[in-house]
Amino acid sequence: MTVVYLVTLGLLGCAAAATLYRVARGPTMLDRAVAVDVMTSLCMCGVGAFAVVRDDYSDLPILLVLSLLGFVGSVSLARFFSGRSR
Repeated sequence: MTVVYLVTLGLLGCAAAATLYRVARGPTMLDRAVAVDVMTSLCMCGVGAFAVVRDDYSDLPILLVLSLLGFVGSVSLARFFSGRSR
């Protein structure tokens, strides 16, 4: 493992910890939904970094599924919260 990979994993871990804090302490449900979307993006970054380090890109379908899951989840939550006011 290279130093760059370890630094990347450390930064992704710090971002994941901050995101989990927002999921636990978010004042509104919309804050929690955005935090879950950010966590999906962080997982995608982690899988991408892992694929680059291994030099094996067979994990790219996982990235595709995660991106579609994040998009569909964000759109459905936006539609759910659009009719509500606080």
